[in-house]
This record gives sequence, C-alpha cells and structure tokens, in this order.
Amino acid sequence: MAELVYKDPYLMIGSDDLSEYVRQVTISYAAEIKDTTAGPTTARTKIAGLTDWSVSVELNQDYDAGAVDDVLFDLVGAEEFDVKINPKGGVTGADNPQFSGKGLLADYQPLAGSIGEVITAPITIEGSGVLARARS
Repeated sequence: MAELVYKDPYLMIGSDDLSEYVRQVTISYAAEIKDTTAGPTTARTKIAGLTDWSVSVELNQDYDAGAVDDVLFDLVGAEEFDVKINPKGGVTGADNPQFSGKGLLADYQPLAGSIGEVITAPITIEGSGVLARARS
C-alpha cells in the first residue's frame, strides 16, 4: 500500500480550476440503508437504497477577478455545475482517480478567518446525481 501526502490537489468547478487555492477536500459518499424487516423474525433485514454524495472544501480566499470569490459567489443556489476532483493533479490514471459529477453549491462562506491568519473560504457542494470514479 502506498501512503500519500496531499500535495497536488485538483479541483474544477464548472470550467474554473481552483486547484491552487485548495487547503482541504473531503468527499462523502454514502448509501441509504432501508429496513425490510417483516415478521416473524428475530433479526432485522436491510437493503441498500439511493446513494448520495457531497464535497467539503476549504480554499484560501482570493477576491481578484476570476479567482475564488468571483467564481463562487453567484453559484450559491444557482444551477448545477460540473465538479471534478483528483488527489494528485489533473491527469487521471490508475493511481490518481478522478471523482466527478454534477453539484450544487449549498454553502459558501466568503470570509472566514482570525486576525493574523489566512482568510479562507469554506464551501459545501451537494451532489446531484451519480458520483463517478474514473481511473483512465
């Protein structure tokens, strides 16, 4: 098993590459589990339901034209957009899967920080449809 140090994040939101601003990324991927228990029984039975996914990202904030705030501000509550994330740069391969799908910007904090610290911009993207994983 190869351990990885997260050094080269890749994050595309729509047609905008925000990779240079990424501090942290977490993809959550889950399935609903539905209870199918019927009697007589002494144990529960279950089946998998629909899948769901979301992405939490912390970015270094940048208010310049074409940078973080300019890209994200108008996406809150707007139409869905393409999301692409790779752990090791933008070239997808066997050891660098790309996770992608359509997303909606559910939460954007345009200003987060403390005196003397870097201003950050935490966001939450809610998936809309399937989360795909490509390896080539």
